[in-house]
Amino acid sequence: MLVINCSPVKTGATAAIVHLVTEQLSAHYPTKSICIDDYTFRFCQGCRTCHHTAKCVIEDDVTAIMDEWEQADIIISVAPSYWAELPGQFKAFIDRCTPWCDTHEPHASLRKGKKGYAIVLRTGSGMKECDRLVQSLEHFYGHLAIECSGHLRLCSVAGKEDVPAREEELIAFCRRILSK
Repeated sequence: MLVINCSPVKTGATAAIVHLVTEQLSAHYPTKSICIDDYTFRFCQGCRTCHHTAKCVIEDDVTAIMDEWEQADIIISVAPSYWAELPGQFKAFIDRCTPWCDTHEPHASLRKGKKGYAIVLRTGSGMKECDRLVQSLEHFYGHLAIECSGHLRLCSVAGKEDVPAREEELIAFCRRILSK
């Protein structure tokens, strides 16, 4: 299992959720967590070379991240809302994954049979913004042939001090992942 912190912040609420989820899941299965900010990569150049070669012209850490995704049977993306969107760093990663996406032929691909989960959080109380992030993550999973298997939406999480109050929800979500 792989749990990815889609936020560049390694000490905030998203990181606290990643830690809790990793701890819960690792009691049952080998589980690794990574943070998007631990990797260095450039923005997509929009050259579309990958549409013909199934490989990006830029050589950087995107391949290392995708190697982590390849090793995992289950991927849990934990993403905060940044102005009603995924964090820019994670969106830049998604853009760079075009070589692995089914939007063109030829394309590289991940091993079949992967399941993807999403945990999204925001500081406000409206669920619409969470829905938008879930849709983005599930859309991305779909283009990688990762089965969308569930999501958890958390509102009113302004900082890591708000995570303990959501612990039961997070543990229940982990149990659902483990039961599938």
